[in-house]
Amino acid sequence: MSNSIGKIFRLTTFGESHGVAIGGVIDGFPAGILIDLDFIQSELNRRRPGQSHLTTPRKEADQVEILSGVFEGKSTGTPIGFIVRNENQHSSDYDDLRDIYRPSHADYTYQAKYGVRDYRGGGRSSARETIARVVGGAFAKIALRQLGIRITAYTSQVGHISLPAYPADFDFSLIEKNPVRCPDESVAAEMEALIAQVKAEGDTIGGVITCVIQGCPVGLGEPVFGKLHAELGAAMLSINAAKGFDYGTGFDGVGQRGSQQNDYFVSGKATGGEANICTATNRSGGIQGGISNGQEIYFRVAFKPVATLLQSQPTVNRDGEAVSVKARGRHDPCVLPRAVPIVEAMAAMVILDNYMLNNTRKC
Repeated sequence: MSNSIGKIFRLTTFGESHGVAIGGVIDGFPAGILIDLDFIQSELNRRRPGQSHLTTPRKEADQVEILSGVFEGKSTGTPIGFIVRNENQHSSDYDDLRDIYRPSHADYTYQAKYGVRDYRGGGRSSARETIARVVGGAFAKIALRQLGIRITAYTSQVGHISLPAYPADFDFSLIEKNPVRCPDESVAAEMEALIAQVKAEGDTIGGVITCVIQGCPVGLGEPVFGKLHAELGAAMLSINAAKGFDYGTGFDGVGQRGSQQNDYFVSGKATGGEANICTATNRSGGIQGGISNGQEIYFRVAFKPVATLLQSQPTVNRDGEAVSVKARGRHDPCVLPRAVPIVEAMAAMVILDNYMLNNTRKC
């Protein structure tokens, strides 16, 4: 169960960083939907390594192979199986980590839980597993297109450099025009310079990704344990290096009063809903009582600095002896640029799953 997400639209992933392939099985995808394979590959291209000087130089084509569930360009309603083969592993870079626990990695916890671990690049805990999530999210995006639902994420903070906390009138077409994936060109240049500086020092840095969901109808999510923001939060916090999640005004709103926070109802354009009612403001982030209210859903995901440093760090080995470790191999100095499409993918799968669940219950 821990390798699957979703109730009706469901993705199960498999594979390790230095295994033969990363793959997945999508179940519950509707039949008869035209599948744009070029779009799916373009989403993987946004996530793949080696795409700029700010990312790991590991060279992988990350070419998806669809094994089942698509016939003559359309989904058949049966399970969609796919793989992406690993082609550029340098497993020998990890030989000296066989008995060493890297600081802030899953090495120790995996060993303690399972009694065995794949030390090559982290095995199953490697961020390379997110390839399958991006493919699943691309399929979900294709289905959501037909519903007029659009999902856009961007880098809103790197270190101390940040954009406004809440989505402004940014030009989203600028996101893919810089290696940081920030919709403000001048701020993107500052972020890029900071990441390059940190990389040169053999260090890493974290930041924040903001995601906006447009066109989401009223009524998605459940009022108690299946709250839509809880589903989104769980999905985001399952991403490697994710450390925090908030939606709407989130933590920034706790210092305000209710009179400053409430979204007052007015007559106006909304995405569905009764009597064409919407809210004058959107401090709730498009979700009230755990249910979407027809306004834009927006949230933020905080990512920690990557734990793998090209610097010597103290740690211990399996015998508890003090040793030092300095990473070799190819690593990202900042996870944010490549995490943007992953955040979008996870959001797309959650929204499609909740849409299908909502409409099933209305039947």
